[in-house]
Amino acid sequence: MRKEVVLITGANGEIGHGLITHLGEQGNVGIVALDVSPLDESLKKYCERFIQGDILDTMILGRLVSEFEIRTIYHLASILSTKAEYNPETAHRINVEGTLNLLRLAVEQAAWQSRPVKFLYPSSIAVYGLPDLKTKEAAGKVKENEYLQPTTMYGCNKLYCEHLGRYYSSNYRQLAADRCQNTIDFRCLRFPGLVSAVTIPTGGTSDYGPEMLHHAAQGIHYDCFVRPDTRLPFMVMPDAIKSILDLEAAPAEKLTQRIYNVTSFCPTAQEFYDIILKAFPNADVDFKPHASRQGIVDTWPCDIDDSAARRDWNWKPSYNQERSFDDYLLPAIRQRYAVK
Repeated sequence: MRKEVVLITGANGEIGHGLITHLGEQGNVGIVALDVSPLDESLKKYCERFIQGDILDTMILGRLVSEFEIRTIYHLASILSTKAEYNPETAHRINVEGTLNLLRLAVEQAAWQSRPVKFLYPSSIAVYGLPDLKTKEAAGKVKENEYLQPTTMYGCNKLYCEHLGRYYSSNYRQLAADRCQNTIDFRCLRFPGLVSAVTIPTGGTSDYGPEMLHHAAQGIHYDCFVRPDTRLPFMVMPDAIKSILDLEAAPAEKLTQRIYNVTSFCPTAQEFYDIILKAFPNADVDFKPHASRQGIVDTWPCDIDDSAARRDWNWKPSYNQERSFDDYLLPAIRQRYAVK
């Protein structure tokens, strides 16, 4: 008999790390984790099985179908925005073709189980593309269906995969005589910039905030690649995990859309630095905007409207800006780097 599990791809990433830890500590579900790199030692105790491999490897995914009854897929694996700009074709293969492979796996699982498989997918504010700073400043809180003209490969990939998820949930093989009735329950979160005290950020264009913090705690100089007045929405990792689990648990009949914005606070880079400077008075930060990366950030909204999530599944972040720093980031960062 196949064991009932959840599948988490991108297990070693920022979200994967937090999600596996949270689910593992709860102990309610078996976890199968997948990543291209060896699993972090701290996560092994939580996993029923770890598979080191690529989401483009259909042989690996085929084995999963035959060995496990997968109830929920948390598809976190991706190449992030900055890295994707250096290797856009590779990013497309992993971010789009890899997602398509996981959607196919979910369809096979749903057919085998005769019930829908939940598919949780993290998207990003990179799907937005505001035309200029004047528009960005005037736009206010941007809704899910506004300004969807991404300027990065990562943003294009994420937006397309949102549409793929909607298709597989509602219109998959819609003209086929043997159309599958039980397919995918696709649920997507559009995340703002995420800040973690546990993992070091790698490859994201909103990473200037967490990078500034981690460098300051270690006493290392940091050149911030955006202007001081740059404003983006952010959320700390515990709230990112909370939002995923809240959306996963929400009754399907309560959900009025497939894609939901979630956010918490939206400081400027200067405000981020000012908070860090109070905690680490010797923080050494220079603002040296990188023209291309600044150009990308300028197309992303100052803030996003998460009222649909609040209405449909009672989303509410546990950490506002003050709590994010005082109760989570600063204590954990000080402990991590043994800073008094």
